[in-house]
Order: sequence, then C-alpha cells, then structure tokens
Amino acid sequence: MQQSIRGLSRRILPMLLPAAVLFSCIGCDQWTKSLATEHLRQAPAMSFLGGTVRIQYAENPGAFLGAGSQLDPSARFAILVVVNAVFLVLIASLVFFKRPAGRVQHLAVVLLLAGGIGNLIDRLFHGGLVIDFLNVGIGPVRTGIFNVADMAIMAGFGILILYRGASADTSATSGTGDRLPMGDRSPTDDRSEIADAPTSPPIGD
Repeated sequence: MQQSIRGLSRRILPMLLPAAVLFSCIGCDQWTKSLATEHLRQAPAMSFLGGTVRIQYAENPGAFLGAGSQLDPSARFAILVVVNAVFLVLIASLVFFKRPAGRVQHLAVVLLLAGGIGNLIDRLFHGGLVIDFLNVGIGPVRTGIFNVADMAIMAGFGILILYRGASADTSATSGTGDRLPMGDRSPTDDRSEIADAPTSPPIGD
C-alpha cells in the first residue's frame, strides 16, 4: 500500500508545479482581458511613463501581433483554431507525460502552452478574435498591441533561446579538455606520461 502511494505521488508531484504555472497564466490572461473588455472598450488610449506604456483596447483577428489578419476567415479559422488546437494538444502531452529534460526547459514549454491556450479561448468565444490591450515602446519605435498570453509566449521562447545558448557554451567549454597544447608542454610532462603508461609483460612469460 505504501509503495503504491509513493509511486502515485512520484507521478503526480512533478505535474503540480507545471499545472500551477499553467492555470495561473491562463487565469491571469482571461481576467485581464475581461477587465479590458469591461473598462477599455469605449475608453480612449491611456499612456504611462511618458508614453512608454500604453493601454488601449483592440480586437485582433490574426495571430501574434496581428500576423495573418488578412487571411480569408475560413483559412484563418483552420490555421489559428484547428491547427493551433492540435499543436497545443501535442505540447500538453509533452508537458504532462514526457516532460522535457531540465526544469528550465520544462517551464518554458509550460509558458508556451499557457499563452497558446489563453488566446485559443478568445478565438473560440469571441468569434475568432483575440483581445489585446498593451503596447510598449519609445517614441515611434513600438510593439504591436498584445496581451498577457502573448507575454507568456514570448517569455517561453526567450527562456528556450537562453537555455540553448547556455547549453551550447557549457558543451563547448567541457569539450576543450584539460590537456595542454603541444607548444606549452615540457619534455618532463611527456616523460612522466611515458613512465606512468602500463607496460606489456615479456613474451617469454
């Protein structure tokens, strides 16, 4: 009985943190979109920090930052709803069943999944539209209008990029080895290696 409980806990406990991050991100995304719909739909754009941050309501028919908004509605539904839903199911199976190696990589995939689900909920319940309300930039250099789900997606991609870069640097460093270059080796080093090398027994023995 105790062994079965321990085995069950070992399977469930690793899923608790990803599930908490997932549902927290989705809940925050949907809550902020509900506030934006209620308070910003008829309101003018508001600027903060000298215009660095702007809050304005927008309904996005396309993908991230409006990509694909010019597509035919049927094609847009097929790509942004059907294909996206299948892709998110695959990511969910990766998160909760296969679990990517490394906690950092696992967290990144969970953030991607949370952002994708948050925007997919919008498309299903708002006629294919996604609610956006945030815009940042300095002067004429600005982002498109985005939401919390987009922030989760960008954070996930950013973590994966940094993780890959750190892994590549670690591999390159560990692959150099501890041996000195030939130009820096002294004859004493070579003689010590020869002295320490195993010798073969005489043929006669």
